[in-house]
Amino acid sequence: MKNMRLLVMIEAAFFAAFAMILDFLPSIKLSPAISISFAMVPIFILAFRRGMLAGILAGFLWGLLQVMLGDATILTPTQFLIEYFIAFASVGFAGFLSRLIQNHFQKGDKKIALAWVVAATFVGSIARYFWHFLAGVIFWGDYAPEGTSPLVYSFIANGTTFVGAFVFCAIVLVVILGSAPRLVQAETVTLKKLKKAS
Repeated sequence: MKNMRLLVMIEAAFFAAFAMILDFLPSIKLSPAISISFAMVPIFILAFRRGMLAGILAGFLWGLLQVMLGDATILTPTQFLIEYFIAFASVGFAGFLSRLIQNHFQKGDKKIALAWVVAATFVGSIARYFWHFLAGVIFWGDYAPEGTSPLVYSFIANGTTFVGAFVFCAIVLVVILGSAPRLVQAETVTLKKLKKAS
């Protein structure tokens, strides 16, 4: 059991690092406040593979890496907590549907499994961008164009980012998992078995 937990933690760290690498790639920038990328894809894959808690851990580590590598804009401690820990960790909520995804892939129902992949991607995306929207209303209102309420400004900026990121990630995940469904079928190999094999 301890070996399995260690394996999951190692995978969470790996997928978080992979997400951070993807975050450095050029993204679709519609404005300074709207940037669309597919960097959430590794967190989604881990959440589908290992479940919600592993996805939350990987998302949290991804947020931590954002801060450690200086890719964070911090206005207040509360905004920092919401946008770089709670929001990023919330991507892992996609793992709530991991059993359905895995079961349908195992049964060979690829189309149904991929439909659940899209649904789970929506869950993880909206969970994350809800917190960014909230932070936008509370902390970024001063940056809204003159005459625009913070609520509308945050809804437009984060809503556009949410829709773009969700669609982008869903397409990438359907393509990847459609051809390699084993990525979300976690092996139950322990570290002892790995040592014996080597």
